[in-house]
Amino acid sequence: MKIAAAYIRVSDERQDEYSPDSQLKLIRDFAEKNNTYVPDEYVFFDNGISAKSSKKRVEFNRMIAMAKEKNTPFSTIYVWKFSRFARNQEESIVFKSLLRKNNVDVISISEPVVDGVFGSLIERIIEWMDEYYLIRLSGEVKRGMTEKAGRGEAMCHPALGYTLQNGKYIPDESEAAIIKQIFSDFANGKGEREIAQSLGNQGIRTHRGNLPDNRLIDYILHNPVYIGKIRWSTEGKAASKRDYDNENIMIVDGCHEPIIDIELWNVVQERLKMQKTMYGNRQRKEQPVDWMLKGLVKCSCCGATLIKAQTACPSMQCHNYARGSCRTSHSLSIRKANKAVTDALEKAAKTMEFSFAPLKTKQTEKQIDYNSLIAKENEKLKRCKEAYQNGIDTLDEYAKNKKSIHDNIEYLNSKKSINNDVKNPADKVSYEKKVMNIVEMIKDPAISEKAKNEAIRTIISYIIYDKANSELAIYFYI
Repeated sequence: MKIAAAYIRVSDERQDEYSPDSQLKLIRDFAEKNNTYVPDEYVFFDNGISAKSSKKRVEFNRMIAMAKEKNTPFSTIYVWKFSRFARNQEESIVFKSLLRKNNVDVISISEPVVDGVFGSLIERIIEWMDEYYLIRLSGEVKRGMTEKAGRGEAMCHPALGYTLQNGKYIPDESEAAIIKQIFSDFANGKGEREIAQSLGNQGIRTHRGNLPDNRLIDYILHNPVYIGKIRWSTEGKAASKRDYDNENIMIVDGCHEPIIDIELWNVVQERLKMQKTMYGNRQRKEQPVDWMLKGLVKCSCCGATLIKAQTACPSMQCHNYARGSCRTSHSLSIRKANKAVTDALEKAAKTMEFSFAPLKTKQTEKQIDYNSLIAKENEKLKRCKEAYQNGIDTLDEYAKNKKSIHDNIEYLNSKKSINNDVKNPADKVSYEKKVMNIVEMIKDPAISEKAKNEAIRTIISYIIYDKANSELAIYFYI
């Protein structure tokens, strides 16, 4: 008697499939009629997992690994339907080809196919229909969820501060007080890490029982659910926890009661925006600051930040050079750097000449070569004219094509201008006053280095130190 395996999968996506026990019973009845035995150790079962991909199907992958062994313990894999094996036709073909090399067949007990080329064709058609069903199901789910979000209904598990009752977010009195405390503390100047530690010390835990951390506080402060909004991605899944500016995220009025008023929300968002401008993604905002230019000066060779060096005289050095990955020393006295930056700020304010850091653009925009696109449009214009001169196009056709190309060129030129233009502040006088106020502040010995650092960060994006030419180039925020 031949030995066979059984692969059983149930999903959450439809209600018309047999239960695991029913599938196994049907498979064993079929196997017995075909003089085949299915031992318990060769029954593989994945529960509630989609067949769109094999990555998360643990039992499926264990079965495939066993079938690939040199001495394969079974010669056949029985499934109730081919859709239980895979709904991705490409994966199905790959795995079935791999199994055939080891003389293992995949047989659907409810979708018998004849041997030969025609049978293979029928099998491919069944697999294509299964994949098409999955694609349609995914589209319908996405459409339904987006429509639900548009109505402002609850889309996922409740955030801290809410409970879910009858499909609606309801404020939890005790948790809502925590949320109000978080927003109030941040608006009054406390840092995210400091707030998280304070909550932890009070014995407060997340819904999963974890200690609060700065990432949780950051997410809470960015979450519009607390002002009565619903945030959802039009791509069909919950909005990314960190990608707050994703253009595919929709924010609509919800059906629930807000916990935070709009005035406090706006104060917090302004501080978050300022914080994002002042500190880079990898800079820690709440580290001790014991020197004015900490985190602002960059190496001209590798771009790394200059850190405080362990020397007799307070100085800074390229972080990568200290680790051995940058070959050029950028040692600089902190005292000399402070004076040079202070003098440079005074000079820039008096002359009103500021070097501004380039505007940050999305990666997709960085990759667009507008000059090349404009050149192609000009080439089209030339060919368009030649077509008219050679009698291929009429005057009306030439005029229409010419206008269309000119419109494209005008559009590309405007995009190029937006992409490359770095504008000066509209009110230079106000900007000059702001710079001079900061100069006076950093000259005051009574003010802490941390306060000076935070003040400078409101106008300076970064400073490039070129040791070879003994220059400090300051780049301002727009």
